[in-house]
Amino acid sequence: MPVTADVELPPDEVLTDYIGGSLLTRIAATFGLPVPADGTPLPHLWHWCFFQRPVWEEDLGSDGHPVRNTHVRPVPGRSRMWAGGRLEFLNPIFVGSRASRQSRIIGIKETSGTTGTLTFYKVEHLISQGGKICIREQQDIVYKDPTTPRLSSPLPALTPQWSEGITASSIQLFRYSAATFNSHRIHYDHPYSSNSEGYPELVVHGPLIATLNLAAFVKTHPTARIESFQFRGLKPLFCGSSFQVQGCITGIGEAKLWATSAEGEAQSAEITFT
Repeated sequence: MPVTADVELPPDEVLTDYIGGSLLTRIAATFGLPVPADGTPLPHLWHWCFFQRPVWEEDLGSDGHPVRNTHVRPVPGRSRMWAGGRLEFLNPIFVGSRASRQSRIIGIKETSGTTGTLTFYKVEHLISQGGKICIREQQDIVYKDPTTPRLSSPLPALTPQWSEGITASSIQLFRYSAATFNSHRIHYDHPYSSNSEGYPELVVHGPLIATLNLAAFVKTHPTARIESFQFRGLKPLFCGSSFQVQGCITGIGEAKLWATSAEGEAQSAEITFT
């Protein structure tokens, strides 16, 4: 993704965090799982709850996203979405030690689509611990013109080999927002979500869906070592409505994952593993 001309990129951001303590306990409670012990690997994608730089409330916009003092510069008048991303799992992140995340914007691109003008940020994160890079990640952040949310999509074409039913509660959405310090109001403020952004209910976080999706694979393939994971959001899922995280093996060391509801596929993903 090329950098738009005449755009000055911000310097790298480096954040350090302790992988453990009360935050780890809160994450485990959010997923209803035991707290990982010191010295054990952090479960996949739980790192999204760490390395959060708090932004004062006066630096937030009306939607709850930062408009000042943020690494990714917002686009005035546009709605922000985390559209998807790609991760390489190079080494485990171990609980009970400090780790760091180095972040940089590697591309900015503006395009026009059926929903209007879109500005894409490609952000790279390197998560390190003990002198080793543990995760290499690229996130796709998009700012789009306010439009009516897409509420339906085609159903997945593949037959699932495993499936887990989930109904995200307002408590779980609130707790995940708190754990990730995500103040976007579509996840916890129903009047705002409905009246200002046109959703019928509170919206389930895309990263929360991805975490549940990958966890379902790990649960059914406990000896697999995941090498890479990429995902893309297709439509929102909502609080109180059931959905399924499913998948199937598509080749040697390859699998497709997806999250789906009665209204169609909401998130697609691919992994490689050994």
